[in-house]
Amino acid sequence: MTLKDLLKKKEKIRDEGGFPPASSGPTLSPDVPEFTFMRTTTTTESIIEPPSFPGDPTRQPPLLSPEPQGKLGRFRRLSGVLHFGRSRSSSSANVPQNLPEVGEGVARTEDDEAKWEKRATLLAKGNTISQTTTPNYEMADPMQATDTRGKKPSVGTSSDEVNIQEAIRLHESGNLEASTAMFGKLADPNGPNNALSQVLYGLALRHGWGCEPNPQRAIQYLSYAASNSAEVESLALGAGLKKGGVAKGELVLAMYELANCFRNGWGIKKDPVAAKQYYETAANLGDTDAMNEVAWCYLEGFGTKKDKFKAAQFLRLAETKGSKTLGNTW
Repeated sequence: MTLKDLLKKKEKIRDEGGFPPASSGPTLSPDVPEFTFMRTTTTTESIIEPPSFPGDPTRQPPLLSPEPQGKLGRFRRLSGVLHFGRSRSSSSANVPQNLPEVGEGVARTEDDEAKWEKRATLLAKGNTISQTTTPNYEMADPMQATDTRGKKPSVGTSSDEVNIQEAIRLHESGNLEASTAMFGKLADPNGPNNALSQVLYGLALRHGWGCEPNPQRAIQYLSYAASNSAEVESLALGAGLKKGGVAKGELVLAMYELANCFRNGWGIKKDPVAAKQYYETAANLGDTDAMNEVAWCYLEGFGTKKDKFKAAQFLRLAETKGSKTLGNTW
């Protein structure tokens, strides 16, 4: 993916939602009788849950592996509490413990996406890789969210945008050294502190574009970008905007690239739990690459339990957004 494609992706994420179009299918009548499906043997008894349908609040999510009742079922529940047997850890030092619950799976409405975006800001600001820096501000626009000082959150100035475009031009023409140097100046947390430049500089450091590869510094700058854009989005969400503000694209790009770092151990110890969390968050905010990657996590049980149903949801969502490679092989 070229840097120009990366910018187009950022704009698409900012302008579009991560959820599919609302379904126009039939809704269930509240008068439909409830049935209980049971499977029994001479010693055990298990309840099989019927499938749930979007928009039906009376039904719970489907149980892919119904928990058996009776003695065997009680033992399994007790063994889970006491951590008997082999189990996968669901905790990570790179994931804050106080994140709000939004449910796992695909965001289907604007309200769902708003919850994921709020969670994304807390996840990004809570990472321990780097300290959060204060993003820059410029004069307010009446149509934008404002903070208490009457300034709107921004990820840079108009001059920053011109310099970024010039750095991208240099990169595309093959002058990687000059391009990366410009990204580095714009990314400086004690200077312009530009979130998009921090993403691009982080990628340059990771891949060695015109510089010596430095995965540790790369993930640090990606963390700066995530924290800074999360701060901007927090102000926008606090002002009442459901889908956030001007830094949503930068936030999602940074979270996706951080997920790649956690998955592959680039500049940091491999962390499957954090990788899955970051992928899923970016996916629910509109990143099609993240949709395919979190589907892989659910298929392989990487940082989570295996769940083909959720994997299929994300692959189909990615296909509705134009990514057909994986969706057509499902």
